Amino acid sequence: MNTLKFKTTIKCGGCIATVTPFLNKIDGISTWSVDTNSPDKILTVETETVSPEEITNTLKTAGYQANLI
Repeated sequence: MNTLKFKTTIKCGGCIATVTPFLNKIDGISTWSVDTNSPDKILTVETETVSPEEITNTLKTAGYQANLI
């Protein structure tokens, strides 16, 4: 299992609600979470098959930015 971490523009619970259907549609993500208390709003994704580019592109479609850290 790979753990990918991204700095994002996801700021609050409403933002999480917006990205949830987008991230949940990606086959291969075991779990994901966003630490909105962190200054960098860290998205953590557990996956074995999904590329970082697929996640950043999905978030871009949802209206958010993410950078792999």
